[in-house]
Amino acid sequence: MECASAGEEHSERPTVDPVLVTGATGTVGEPLVRDLLEREASVRVATRSPERARDGLGEGPEYVEFDLDRPETWGAALADVDRLFLLYPPGSAVTDVRAFADAADRVGVEHVVFLSILGAEKLPILPHRRIETHLAGTGMGHTFLRASWFAQNLSEIHRAEIVDRDEIFVPAGNGVLSFTDARDVAAVAGTVLTDPGHGDRAYDLTGPAALDFYEVAAVFSDVLDRPIEYADPSRLTFARQMYRRGFSPGFVVFMIAEYSVVRLGRSGRTTDDVETLLGRPPRTVREFVKDYADEFRA
Repeated sequence: MECASAGEEHSERPTVDPVLVTGATGTVGEPLVRDLLEREASVRVATRSPERARDGLGEGPEYVEFDLDRPETWGAALADVDRLFLLYPPGSAVTDVRAFADAADRVGVEHVVFLSILGAEKLPILPHRRIETHLAGTGMGHTFLRASWFAQNLSEIHRAEIVDRDEIFVPAGNGVLSFTDARDVAAVAGTVLTDPGHGDRAYDLTGPAALDFYEVAAVFSDVLDRPIEYADPSRLTFARQMYRRGFSPGFVVFMIAEYSVVRLGRSGRTTDDVETLLGRPPRTVREFVKDYADEFRA
């Protein structure tokens, strides 16, 4: 856990003006919106399709049309906003995220919480790290949530192979991951957006244990009561399968790079930041599979 004293005063005001949530219909954004509403925060959902978002999230939040690629939508989204949850949408230009952050700074946003990647501070070429560096140079208080690999990737990106072929299809070798549950990340984001004392900090968010995919497959087999295998394909075979399923070339390259890091044994670090911030242990992979079991049944 990192901490810096400069700008700490940014986190001392209570949330009165709206909290703007970008990526609000996504893996972290949707549970974050629900978390903030439970905390009785005023929430503004920034989305390309407000009506579709309302269908999923209900009447509690305020909805505004927002598109990172269309700066003309930024003004209404940022009007009177006190705090901002920001992420880097896959495939977006870092320059666009930086420009939006600058716009938020200009209109008086006081605190930005940015969803980053575990270990970003060690990889200056990562887009997430370049955005972190830019945010630290603005006048906004900032909190970086450096999250490890989401367990929800298994129910979203890799669900098809689990359902159709009873296999976890990732090229990660024997590497281990400190799987984190996106719901825990959302709860941490809700905490730092509504409680004081989190300005100019970085938190490393992981699950409680590092597992390889053989161990994860064993958990799936036990919980789902059917054998699930870990396939461990070659990177070429993995790429071909992902292309056939319709993933973009850029995203496939990103996944291969990510799993190469796992294969090299650099993704297994665990921390106690989730437990410190939430006052409870992070969810385990077993809890995740139990909660999402229906999604893994044909």
